[in-house]
Amino acid sequence: MPFGLPSNFAIFSLPAAIVSNGFSINKTVTGIYNSSTTPASFPWNTYNYCNAAHVNAEHYFEPTGNEGAELLYLNVVIRHHKRTPDNLYPDENELNTASGWNCESLHQQSYGGGTAPVFHETLIPSWHPYLSTIWNGTCDAGQLTREGLDDAILHGKDFWSVYHDRLNFLNTVNSEDIHIRTTTEVRTHQVASALLFGMDSATSSSPWPVYTQPESIDSLVPGYPCPTADAVRDAYQSVPVWTDHLTQNMDLKAKLDATLGTAGLDSWAAWYDHFFDTFTARSCHGHSLPCNSSGACIEQEDAQRVYALGDWEYNYIWNAAENATWYTQLTFGVMFYELAHNLKSFQSRSDPYKLRFYVGHDGSMIRLASGLGFGKDGPLRWPAMGSEIVIEVWRTETMRDFVRVIHEGTPVPRLEWVSLNDFIEILERQIPNNIYQTCMGAQ
Repeated sequence: MPFGLPSNFAIFSLPAAIVSNGFSINKTVTGIYNSSTTPASFPWNTYNYCNAAHVNAEHYFEPTGNEGAELLYLNVVIRHHKRTPDNLYPDENELNTASGWNCESLHQQSYGGGTAPVFHETLIPSWHPYLSTIWNGTCDAGQLTREGLDDAILHGKDFWSVYHDRLNFLNTVNSEDIHIRTTTEVRTHQVASALLFGMDSATSSSPWPVYTQPESIDSLVPGYPCPTADAVRDAYQSVPVWTDHLTQNMDLKAKLDATLGTAGLDSWAAWYDHFFDTFTARSCHGHSLPCNSSGACIEQEDAQRVYALGDWEYNYIWNAAENATWYTQLTFGVMFYELAHNLKSFQSRSDPYKLRFYVGHDGSMIRLASGLGFGKDGPLRWPAMGSEIVIEVWRTETMRDFVRVIHEGTPVPRLEWVSLNDFIEILERQIPNNIYQTCMGAQ
């Protein structure tokens, strides 16, 4: 590690082989992967996978050159915050510390209205015949952790510091002004509750409606079926640009398989997604990288290569591959339709809400970023925990409506001041004609 950098700041180079076949991306990437706190000696909006930068009063500024404009409407989409690994090694237990993962400090409430307010805790018995396939402790796979909950609470406080304290846009935290939508994953519900609590702790005293779509048609995950999109992705992951990056990193893959027991498993061989997930979840919570019972360990250099490969793969799949735009439009077109519908409802004064807040996943954020053109000026990165995209609608003194888009606390070039009609058109260009029929191959 270069002299003078704090231990939680990783700088590494993308292997040169990945930029073969004329496929050019930035070869040096930086980031924080084992702390929710960005060191004060670095820019506040440095890429932090554990806890993304987001709007906050200290670094927020109103649109320049448009004095007198008034904020009238918000749509916000974020990724949930820190969780346990969502993917498990075949022999997960031996690859964790003896204490495993502890989630006892986060009560997960789940009960029918008007009945006993129960909460559940995960129990992993030491006698269970399948103990080798899960860690010790009290956490399930993919579960929001107490640390993730705390990050989400702070996210809510920072959000409120801008849109209430500074701009007076939102007066109180109430369900008449604020609409919350999540996916069906429990961790997104919990992040929504933490955000609201961060905005106003009094929200803990009464129920709050959080809306979901049925899992089979959810546009936010996205969860709706689209065989046409699957075929598009299969095609561009069958060409040398993609297959070469797997072949040229076989030395890394062989070490990962030998250490983690993942050899021969298709889901661990198709891309580096699973390795990225398991390494970042551990490092973000201060856990060591996995070591097996024979003493073989994943080293920091191995993890850094995985992080670089993960960034490359996400950028390729959703932004840079031939037909990546079409794939993104097919798989997120319904969500682009929803956002356009929201803004049209605002225009017609038929939307009763001032803020629509969505809590989704990394797949939600990468598709939204790609569809809005964030990748036109440089490669996209894997959306961090708590990654945030804010769509603000401002009205000028001449009664014209404009949109400003903010990504992880920073206004987006090209989208710093776009007429509302033009922005709706940007969204509508991302919606395939007859999307259901096109997705299902009926056309």
